[in-house]
Amino acid sequence: MRRTPSRQQSHGEAGIDRLSSVSGVVDSRACRYSFNVSTIKTLKLRIKDKHTSALRSMAREVNTVWNFCNETSARAVRERGKFLSGFDLQKLTDGFSKCDGVQIGSATTQQVCEEYATRRRQFKRAQLNWRVSNPRSSKYSLGWIPFKARAARYKAGQVHFAGLKLSLWDSYGMSLYELRAGSISEDSRGRWYLNVQVKVPELVGPRLQPTSSVGIDLGLKTCATASNGQKIEGRFYRALENKLGIAQRARRKQRVRAIHARIANQRKDLLHKFSTEIVRQHAAIFVGDVAGAKLVKTKMAKSTLDAGWSMLRTMLEYKSREAGIVFEEVSEANTTQTCSCCGALPHSSPKGRAGLGIREWTCSVCGSVHDRDVNAARNILALGHERLAGGIPAL
Repeated sequence: MRRTPSRQQSHGEAGIDRLSSVSGVVDSRACRYSFNVSTIKTLKLRIKDKHTSALRSMAREVNTVWNFCNETSARAVRERGKFLSGFDLQKLTDGFSKCDGVQIGSATTQQVCEEYATRRRQFKRAQLNWRVSNPRSSKYSLGWIPFKARAARYKAGQVHFAGLKLSLWDSYGMSLYELRAGSISEDSRGRWYLNVQVKVPELVGPRLQPTSSVGIDLGLKTCATASNGQKIEGRFYRALENKLGIAQRARRKQRVRAIHARIANQRKDLLHKFSTEIVRQHAAIFVGDVAGAKLVKTKMAKSTLDAGWSMLRTMLEYKSREAGIVFEEVSEANTTQTCSCCGALPHSSPKGRAGLGIREWTCSVCGSVHDRDVNAARNILALGHERLAGGIPAL
């Protein structure tokens, strides 16, 4: 796990020594650091609906290239036992963008070939699924139009791409960024979005001189619990599960898609607000390394996916990097059962599946009364401090 440079390191000034190799200026009066460091961030902006027809036409052309690569690659494996690379597919699709009526450029065609070859290697298959362009089909593939750097440019409030001037809701101030590679994609409700990578400056060092640290325990009943007692539940799917079931049984597809979108938006909004507040108030953040990929294979899969652990960790990580504070994942083994006051592992602590319903417990050694999740978060914070003192190597 990458560790972001920080002024607060082992509760000392070792963080500034580690930044000696980075060119920049330190303003000690305001405790703000400005360095020539940048990071890549992906922005997602909604495109106005008036461009839907043109974008769907381009998406059909992308599907044509993908299906050609799929058929040609499968035939090469079947007849010659050879897997075609992305470069081989690019040579076979050369000139497609010059055909009559084709809107996508050669850069998009090449990007589709590279993406196909990458996904075929990833899934280790000779043939991938076909991309279906008919929106009435149950197997319809949502629109996707990739592009390379410099293929799209922002000018006068619009994005110029493949001869189109795409109007969008600019909530980021796109004129401040240089557009890089990205894609244009469609969601289940037929709305189109621009997903583009931009280079943003990375601040090395705290913005407002925070000195505190926090541990975060990830759970199912409460999505996240901080060591200072702050909690978020985030059970949005459970709250709308009945309405979703009614719409599904009535086969109201648009209503089902709208409910799913509402759940996703509510979850994302809550996690953004929580992660932003945590990053602003603390100089070091430690999160338990709960194995969500294993829990989704159990009976707790629905609650695990509803909690959005992976999304929260991703938000905390990139926001910590931008703010110049420490972010670490530590082992959460026995953090629920260990007393955060005396450090003992008492027999009165909740253990196993039988102890999942125990939300509060009393330590039989020191007599301290603990909230289950807050106690785990405090132990995660203690483990994070030990890791800072001992260095980066794993526990």
